[in-house]
Amino acid sequence: MGKVTTNNLGASNSRKLVLVNQPSILFGLGITVFLAMILRLFWLQVLQGNLYRKLSDENRIRLVSSAPIRGRLFDYKGKLLADSRPTYKLSIQPRLVSKERWPVLRDRLSTLLDISRKKLDLNFIRGVQQDPFRITLARDLSAEQVLRFKEQDRNLKGAQVDVELLRYYPYGSLAAHVIGYTQPITPKEYTILAKKGYEISDRIGRTGVEAAYESHLRGKWGGEMLEVDASGRVQRSLGIKAPVAGQDLYLTLDFDLQKAAENALSDKEAGAIVVLDPRTGAVRAMASRPTFDPNFFSKLVTTQKEYDKLFLSSRMPLFSRAINAYDPGSTWKPVTAIAGMESGKFPADIVLSTAPCIKYGSHCFREHNGKGFGDIGYEDALRYSSNTFFYQVGVGSGSRALYDAATKLGFDALTGIEIGYEESQGLVGHEDWAAKGRGWAEPGTTPWIPEDIASASIGQAVVQITPLQLARAYAVFANGGFLITPHLVDADRNWTGSNLRRKVDIQSSTLNILRRGLRKVVTSGTGAMITLNLPGLPPVAGKTGTAEDSTGGLDHSWFVCFAPYEASEIVVVAFAQNTPGGGSVHALPMARKILEVWNRKRNI
Repeated sequence: MGKVTTNNLGASNSRKLVLVNQPSILFGLGITVFLAMILRLFWLQVLQGNLYRKLSDENRIRLVSSAPIRGRLFDYKGKLLADSRPTYKLSIQPRLVSKERWPVLRDRLSTLLDISRKKLDLNFIRGVQQDPFRITLARDLSAEQVLRFKEQDRNLKGAQVDVELLRYYPYGSLAAHVIGYTQPITPKEYTILAKKGYEISDRIGRTGVEAAYESHLRGKWGGEMLEVDASGRVQRSLGIKAPVAGQDLYLTLDFDLQKAAENALSDKEAGAIVVLDPRTGAVRAMASRPTFDPNFFSKLVTTQKEYDKLFLSSRMPLFSRAINAYDPGSTWKPVTAIAGMESGKFPADIVLSTAPCIKYGSHCFREHNGKGFGDIGYEDALRYSSNTFFYQVGVGSGSRALYDAATKLGFDALTGIEIGYEESQGLVGHEDWAAKGRGWAEPGTTPWIPEDIASASIGQAVVQITPLQLARAYAVFANGGFLITPHLVDADRNWTGSNLRRKVDIQSSTLNILRRGLRKVVTSGTGAMITLNLPGLPPVAGKTGTAEDSTGGLDHSWFVCFAPYEASEIVVVAFAQNTPGGGSVHALPMARKILEVWNRKRNI
């Protein structure tokens, strides 16, 4: 009994203790919950306030973007080369069209504009998933469709015709490699470009001037801010910000000379023409063949088959020959002459005996006429384009002297033109380069051999240059010894300033010998046909070139010239790729067509 009584008393005391402490426990729990709420509110309102305020605004506000007009491109006298043309698209604003009303609107649009109901339905469903504020139902409407819509738009509430701007090149393929083209940005690019104000539907300059001057041309997006409720219905407009148009750009190109260059190339399988002002470096024409129409990239619908035909073509129409490197042949001989005279090993008054061929290493390097030209100096060596004269000068001067002369004229380096990201640096081989493996072998396994320097002396095998580099180099002979910077936009820069035009470190006597020799090429040498049927043409100097293709193809043909001889205003480089027969036969007539147009304009 005692034990039972004791246990009952203990249980009774425990219950009393719990009842006595219950208010304290509840109070403690209440305080804990209250403090937790205070801390949570502090976290939300103070520490994370800006974040949640931003999320709230994003849920409440929608932006309907308006694309900017891209800046136009002109030649240096104001001829329009690239513009933005309007194209019309049919859109609807889903907030104004209920699901019940859509079938009625769809049927009206289908009948009025002759667009299938199936296509409208498909685009509507896709559009709602991607953009609930504006859906594109059809693109590239005809003028007749737009007119029909305008006549009935009162009965088509929620639908509208929007203007979409696409890049347009009025002269098609003219200067295509210089101007370039635009394309929609990729999702990968968007992750980077979004920070610079681009939209996912934006287009970006992909090549040429369109890419080089993208920030200048593109403009800034505008749009309308709309306030929406929790259901996504638009309540009101909070304001409109007009898009900012891109800036126009005037190129240095001369439309007439560019057109003449394109025409001069029209009967060639492949080649290039470069025309520049040797005084400033302004590029007046730059043409490449085969070419392409940049309007292709503005098409609203393009099939994979069409893309493959352009990008996978064996003719490589997207590839600019004007800034790609090739064997220069005899147009390189003035570089060898500089090496000889500036090294002091073959002074300006040297006379050398030419021969049918001269042996270097295991090969006998021949004269192009098969017999030689007797005893001649630099001027006649250029006039006759003697191989054996320049073999002796090049081999005797050495590869380092040849490389030094080449780099003084800007070879083995980018020219500085704005589209340099597409430009080849070219190659001028020398002993040190060979010792390091020639760019493809292990160091020490490809030594410099006598055959290398002999070939390099006349621009073969281990020498690769671009037509633009050659034009820049001959501008040195044309302007009295200054290496200029080729450019496509003047942009109010002083292109004759010391940072963009520098005096080449060669003796005036060397320069004078070269100029006289290049003049003889035209008056009584391999380039004498340049003045044929061009009465009134001012004195011209130049050089022909025929080069073996070191990649195994047919010979290349070259011709480069400048005029007027005493105070030059123009340099022309004509290049016919894999067109055997000689520079005087194929490339010279191309250059003559340019000079004809230039001289006519000059006289006017």
